[in-house]
Amino acid sequence: MLRISEHAVRKPKWYFWSAGLACIILLTLVALPTLLPHTFSGLHPLKIDTDPENMLAADEPVRLFHNAMKREFSLHDMVVVGVIDDEHPQGVFNVQTLTDIYELVEFAKLLEWEIDGKTEGVVGADLIAPSTVDNIEPGELGTVRFEWLMPRPPANEAEAAAIAKKASRIPFLNNTLVSSDQKAVALYLPISSKNISYRVASSLRGKIATFKGRGQYHITGLPIAQDQFGVEMFKQMALSAPVAMALIFILMWLFFRNLKLILSPLIIALFSVVITMGFLVITGQTVHIMSSMIPIFIMPIAVLDAVHILSDFFDRYPATRDRRETIRRVMDELSSPMLYTSLTTCAGFGSLAFTPIPPVQVFGVFIALGVIVAWFLTITLIPAYIMLLPEAAFEGFGHDGGHSSPKPSPLTRALLRVGDATYKYAGVILLATVLLSALAYYGISKIQINDNPVKWFTEGHEIRVADRALNEKFAGTYMAYLTLQAPPEAMAPDKALEKLRHRFEALSPEVRTPLLETMTALEGGREPPFEKLRSYAQARQDESTSDEAWEAWEQALMAMDAVNQEQEVFKSPEALRYIEQLQQALLAGGKVGKSNSLADIVKTVHRELYLGEASAFRIPDSRAAVAQTLITYQSSHRPQDLWHFVTPDQRKTTLWIQLKSGDNRDMNAVVASVDDFIRNNPPPTALAHNWFGLTYINTIWQDQMVAGMMKAFLGSFAVVLGLMIFLFRSILWGILSMIPLTATIALIYGLIGLIGKDYDMPVAVLSSLSLGLAVDYAIHFIARSRRLRGQAACWKDVLPAVFGEPARAITRNVVVIGVGFLPLLLAPLVPYQTVGAFISCILLLAGGVTLLLLPAVIKYMEGPLFKQK
Repeated sequence: MLRISEHAVRKPKWYFWSAGLACIILLTLVALPTLLPHTFSGLHPLKIDTDPENMLAADEPVRLFHNAMKREFSLHDMVVVGVIDDEHPQGVFNVQTLTDIYELVEFAKLLEWEIDGKTEGVVGADLIAPSTVDNIEPGELGTVRFEWLMPRPPANEAEAAAIAKKASRIPFLNNTLVSSDQKAVALYLPISSKNISYRVASSLRGKIATFKGRGQYHITGLPIAQDQFGVEMFKQMALSAPVAMALIFILMWLFFRNLKLILSPLIIALFSVVITMGFLVITGQTVHIMSSMIPIFIMPIAVLDAVHILSDFFDRYPATRDRRETIRRVMDELSSPMLYTSLTTCAGFGSLAFTPIPPVQVFGVFIALGVIVAWFLTITLIPAYIMLLPEAAFEGFGHDGGHSSPKPSPLTRALLRVGDATYKYAGVILLATVLLSALAYYGISKIQINDNPVKWFTEGHEIRVADRALNEKFAGTYMAYLTLQAPPEAMAPDKALEKLRHRFEALSPEVRTPLLETMTALEGGREPPFEKLRSYAQARQDESTSDEAWEAWEQALMAMDAVNQEQEVFKSPEALRYIEQLQQALLAGGKVGKSNSLADIVKTVHRELYLGEASAFRIPDSRAAVAQTLITYQSSHRPQDLWHFVTPDQRKTTLWIQLKSGDNRDMNAVVASVDDFIRNNPPPTALAHNWFGLTYINTIWQDQMVAGMMKAFLGSFAVVLGLMIFLFRSILWGILSMIPLTATIALIYGLIGLIGKDYDMPVAVLSSLSLGLAVDYAIHFIARSRRLRGQAACWKDVLPAVFGEPARAITRNVVVIGVGFLPLLLAPLVPYQTVGAFISCILLLAGGVTLLLLPAVIKYMEGPLFKQK
């Protein structure tokens, strides 16, 4: 390190030109394929992905199942548009508002774009709106009439009110399409790809702006929240980071009073971010939700070491008035601490590469790369920059340190008092640490793991406002899907043939013997034997010469039909009643606003077949009656809707579950309640159940992130401890250096639990930042303390020196970086607010613990720590 720094001092311009050229090359390699993709197709363009589904690996089983079920049931992610009118006596069901809604739906049907050679847009056939769904009414006894709920805008207020009345009779529409108070309508726009949700929302907002009605329009849903976050996170990267750096600049000026010199840490931070993000893009990595925050994490880390160098240079320069000599002394003293703080920070973030979340792996690896880049730029460009400044720039520069003035600065006086207090009240400090640790432990026990992409926006953001408004009016805008199916072994052809053979055994010998012989002959063939057996039995029945023989073959055909029907699980009245009971249990749990299922379709059609009698709103008593309701429903304008709930072979069904909250803890509670219900209420036939949908997927990656972060942190903690033992050549000093880290982590996460902050994505990764920053201060404090202690007789005598240069550098870092990132609290994106708040808390606590607790512990362990040779 010393040789590298000395080389930079000798050739300062070369290092600056090299760093600047590297940044220009990387920016060019990023810009060209992005702006001119066809010309530079061999390079990787900038790719942005804000889909939390991609937090999971592409081959993750839950993700594969999710996509398979979406294909099998022809389901799509949805953008939800809510229209509310609380002023009109008829709510939204007035002529003007319904006319606007009709026009908006017709506009939405035409939304499509060409993206990467594919046409993406709104899936009009599955759009759920008053003008695209059927009203189901009884015809004559045994018949049902299907007609569009709103085939055209109403001509008068009476027609508008009639639409509300009709919709409220249909379970699928009530409190899903139409609110229970009839003041609101929700439109569900299925989209072919989540990536177009922001485009869809923007187009809809443009159309809505032309309406003159009084309806209030809200657009929400997980896809739009995720896509809009991607758009706004770049605005925050472009706004919040410069504001934070501007404040850091002002704070450094207050400390060092040299405008030219304090530009150097900002240059280091800028170069570090450009080089790190440039490598991320040109290596083909995607800018995801996690990697979008890399600049926010790199900047404080990049500034830390630079401030240490400037602080020491500021304190030492007045004694020599020789830049080259001062730099040599500063780098001689700081080289080891800076190297080891960089290595420990790399260990903290690099450990994230072992988590099971691909974007977190990328985040950890490139933060580690950025730390190494920042370290190298710091030890080269800071000395080079100092040498490039004219000598006149240093007139009046530097801390007097008691050399030129008998009156020390306010910061020095305050730190000296802190040093005295750590010696006088060491016992009190240790007791307070124990009490705070107990409180932190209690707080940690209260932590709730939870996330929700909609909550990534502030309370006043239009996404959050829409979310609250629509979930107050409707059963819920968060969709989760529960599948029920007969186990694979129950659906296997061999199992069906075994059941058929058992039934054949009960038939008369003249039928049983030829059937069993034919079955044996057909087994092992390429074609299923069921149809051939049926054709064979039908032919023999037609050839029958007596009533007894005809009846015997009729019994055989009935046995085959019975086995075949057993395979059609969800034509069974018992299975549908079980689903009905499950839906009631979900509703009673309080987390589910409503659920829709095949049972609801069957009950609705059965009621209308019996002239709309309320008593007929039930599951029929026979398979034949259930089959009749399904056949009747298929004569509607939207027969494909049936296959959103059940597969054509009737062996697999799905429940659409609406939740008012997208919080992971609520989704997990619903999953647990279903498990409990099925365990305590066995289904009439063996059924396997599983979940899919965006709301459910979020719980999986969040659980994996928490478990992965914990393992990564424990692993990196052990690595850092090993590095500390190696650095200080002492197990005792190595353990002592980990005290600020341990205390900071405990206090930060205890605070999170006490204030009720959810343990979400940004909070999960802050442990890695805590590790790097807390150990940073401990390394600097201990390395300098050991060096100074070698020149004094006891710890008490060395305290004034320890709380001089070393403590001033640590304090300046705490103030500059801690306060400098508070502007992130003004960002409209909650993850940025969280990062800003907790970076400040981490720095404050890590600095405070280092300056208060370490000297208190050293006082009581002075003998073992400073053994006399």
